[in-house]
Formats: sequence, C-alpha cells, structure tokens
Amino acid sequence: MNRRRFVLKSIGATLALPGMPSLLAKTADSTAAIQATKGAGIGAKRFVAVGNLLGFQQKDFFPETTGKDYESTTLLKPLEANREHMTVYRGLDHGVRGGHFAVHSFLSGVLNSEAQSRPDGNVTIDQYIADEVGVETRFPSLTVGSEGGIHGGCQIAWTKSGVRVPPITGPAELFQKLFVNDSEARRVRRIEENKIQASILDTVLEDANRLSKQVNSEDKDKLDEYFTSIRDVEKRLELRKRWTSHPKPDAPFDQPADANTVDDLPMLYELMALALQTDSTRVATLEIGGSFLPQNLGIKKSYHGLSHHGNDPEAIAHLITLEEYQISQFGKFLTRLSRTSDGDQSLLDSTSVVFGSGMGNASSHKNSDLPIILAGGGYRHGEFKKVASSGPNKVPLSNLFLDIAQKMGIESEAFGPSTGTFS
Repeated sequence: MNRRRFVLKSIGATLALPGMPSLLAKTADSTAAIQATKGAGIGAKRFVAVGNLLGFQQKDFFPETTGKDYESTTLLKPLEANREHMTVYRGLDHGVRGGHFAVHSFLSGVLNSEAQSRPDGNVTIDQYIADEVGVETRFPSLTVGSEGGIHGGCQIAWTKSGVRVPPITGPAELFQKLFVNDSEARRVRRIEENKIQASILDTVLEDANRLSKQVNSEDKDKLDEYFTSIRDVEKRLELRKRWTSHPKPDAPFDQPADANTVDDLPMLYELMALALQTDSTRVATLEIGGSFLPQNLGIKKSYHGLSHHGNDPEAIAHLITLEEYQISQFGKFLTRLSRTSDGDQSLLDSTSVVFGSGMGNASSHKNSDLPIILAGGGYRHGEFKKVASSGPNKVPLSNLFLDIAQKMGIESEAFGPSTGTFS
C-alpha cells in the first residue's frame, strides 16, 4: 500500500500514500469535506490582494503627517479620490530577510524554506480565507499574475502544503474561466470524470481507514498530512461536481486579447471586479512582477535594473513613472468597486483590499518597512497610520491579515507569525 499512487490529473491532484514503517496512522475523519451550501452573493465578505514584486519608492509613497490630515504624496495622489475608503500603513512587515527571494512571503509572513516547521506551512492569507469561504463560489480563489520575469513566475499565493498556486496569466484566460462554458460533449466528459474520481477517492479512504489502526504514533503525523491531502481533493471534486451543470454568467463584452502586462493591467482589474460582482469568487490576488516591462511605457531600461537605482535621479524618475501607472490603475479598481452596488452598500464596502509589496527598499534588498494600503471591507478609513518598526511594540503585518480574516467571519486566533490583531 505504501507504494500505491493515485493520480487525479483533471483536478490537478496527485495522492501518494506516504511510506510509513508501521503502515498507517490513526484514522482521520473521512466524511466529505464539503456540505451543500448556498451562495450568499449580495453582501458577502470578499478579499483581494495586489502585490508588486519590486516595491515602491518609500520617500514618494509615505506621508510625513499621521492621522486624517496626511499629505497626498506623489505616489498617493492617484488614490486621492478614494482617500476616505482606504488607510495607509507604515512600519508593518514580517521581519523576514532575503531580498527578492523573500518577496513571496508578502501574504504569509513565512519563507517557503521555513514552512515545514509550521502547522499551516507558508499558507498565504488569500488561500487561508479561501479554505473557509471558497465553498460558496465556482472558484474558491483566483490568482492572477505572470510566469515570466525575475526569479520565475508569480509567487504571491501558497497553499498550506507549501505549493505555489499557478497564476492565470492574462485577460484572455481569465475571461474564459469566468464566462466561457464547456461544450456539451466536454460537460458530459466532466460528469463521467467526476464519477470516476469519486470512486477512486472512496477506495483511497477505505484502504487508508482499514490500515490506519495498524500503525504506531510515530507515523501519525504522516497519515494526518495524507488525510488532509485527501480532504483537499474532496473539496475540489465536490466544487467541480456542483458547478459542472451550472452555466457561467453572461459575458458583458467579447473576449479580450492578451497584449502585455502593462497594457493588460486595466482589463485584469476589470475582470477581477466582474469576478467579485458575479460572485464567481470571493477571493482574488494579483501580482505585478518582472514581466511588467518599462518599454511598454516608453522607458528603455530594465525594471529590475532600475530598482537598484543607487539614488540615481533619472532611475528614480523612471521608477516613479512605472509606480504611478500601477497605483493609478489600482485607484480605478477601487473606484469601480465603490460605484458597484452590493445590496444596500457598495462592492468596495464588502471587499477588504490589500495593496502593497513584500519588498520595502529594492535598491538595498530590504523586506522591512513595507508599503501597505488597506481599502474597503467596512473598516474605518481615511488615515495614515504609523507603527513602531522595531522593538517590543513592533506590529507584524500578519496581525492585519488576522484582523481581515476575523472580519470575514473566520474564527482564528493566529495567522502566520501574528501576535494579535491590528486594523
């Protein structure tokens, strides 16, 4: 049994019973992980996170004055129309180091290399929330980004098992996911595939449960992880079964063509807004990475090279141009949500939106003092909040993430390296 491998390719899962000296560990609950639930839709809590791989110019991002009377800096001016819907934070970070190789911890607070020692690994806040609320929608979460650029593809989202969530790489693919239905022949095949996969899972659970009483406590953790993997597959399978025969929303326009990360950004934001508005998902992330090319904004330089500016005025000016464009598109996204009705409030009121980066100062490779904005979500906004960046009063960024999770109804006392909540 410990060499048997179960492959369920069509839902992206491979279940391999781990090798254990005493066969299997104490049995875990094998009941289906998903119960029939109705989509709440109107008024449901939602979450969006937008991350930039190379950070922002701190001197042009952070105000000097705290509170509601903070000045609008160069990089915050594009967000002025949404000032009352957002809060700017300074001093929040995860206390991690590694420069570009630590940016992936932006939404988790945990380096992937250190994830094995933690019960929830380096799960990011989007996937943590999706595990709880994702059963309500066709897509538990949507991860949008690029597979190009420095240090490989998009790394903004990670599961509890330490697996990177591959991104949707352009507006054409995202549009198809949201609005293009399967052909009748494909739908029938999916129904049959679902039946086969359910049968395989039943066999896996029967075998595992039968042998579970024969192992010692030394192998218990291994089997618990195995059962967790089975339940994750169950979730995906139940969701797919639920939505196979349910048509997708009507498309509001024709399928867009992919161009490049710069020119595609407005459409990606529009499609993300539509995903929330149609209740196709309640959790989404977007990472703007190394594939965001300055050439598409008329700058004949490397984005990564510019980020190591060494205080060169020309390089900084180019970076501000790139960053102003990114922030202005984010501002339009917030405006779009604020003007969309969601029951007796706006879609922005229903959606907690985090914007920032896991990089504080790219020129010096620092992952501290991160640029963070929280918008919407029913929070009291309109301020610039500065917290202690070091010492006993230091507040981890994960405290803010925990606060967001709790506001979405998730009963949890900790997330990543959090020490409490903060908003």
